[in-house]
Amino acid sequence: MLFEIKGLHADIEGKDVLKGIDLKVDSGELHVIMGPNGSGKTTLAKAIMGLSGVSIKKGEILFEGNNILGLSIDERAKLGIFLQYQNPVEIEGVSFLSFLSAAKSSRGDLNTKEFMQNLKDEMTELGVSEEIIRRNLNVGFSGGEKKKSEILQMNLLKPKLAILDEPDSGLDVDAVKTIGKSISNAVKNDKMGCIVITHYTRILGSLELEGKNTIHVLLNGKFVAEGGKDLAEKIEREGYSGFQ
Repeated sequence: MLFEIKGLHADIEGKDVLKGIDLKVDSGELHVIMGPNGSGKTTLAKAIMGLSGVSIKKGEILFEGNNILGLSIDERAKLGIFLQYQNPVEIEGVSFLSFLSAAKSSRGDLNTKEFMQNLKDEMTELGVSEEIIRRNLNVGFSGGEKKKSEILQMNLLKPKLAILDEPDSGLDVDAVKTIGKSISNAVKNDKMGCIVITHYTRILGSLELEGKNTIHVLLNGKFVAEGGKDLAEKIEREGYSGFQ
């Protein structure tokens, strides 16, 4: 098993947010976590990556069989865990291209010629212009450009596990389809494990969800339902009120 969460309880500033989370994601699997604002989705993503502000009270987060709760963000990233932020930070003085090459180099597998060719291919697939990668990272990027730049990073770094926090927010219909296809291709072709966090059903049509229990509904810090396309259809019809 690539990734597993066991009985995870976590709080933020003394407030219980996650109240017993269990989840398994294997290589080549795509899972979607859905829920309304304030249900604990982003807290879960932060807990997996080890970001500050989240206090783990109980449980385990296992990656390739090892508990990673004691590891730093950097150590988790080097293991092959990638987090796409909901609101990526702007970094003055560092071009997007320099950031990408440095990130790839830190993995110890930078072949400049191959890297540039892969970069061009991924930019074409996502509709990212060359002008964007010459600019400072995320500085002046539109919401859509930020989302695409994060997916571009994922595709180039080829992590073992990707956690994507609302990759569809603020995007038009065509951009959602493009990103959904790119995510599905990474899962299928690179055997990447992936968790997509969202509160809208619109991206689901662009994702290749093959398992029966690949959609998980998070409400008040707990998973209250799981299923496939039938569950997505229920959410579309009834919203989250049916799970109260």
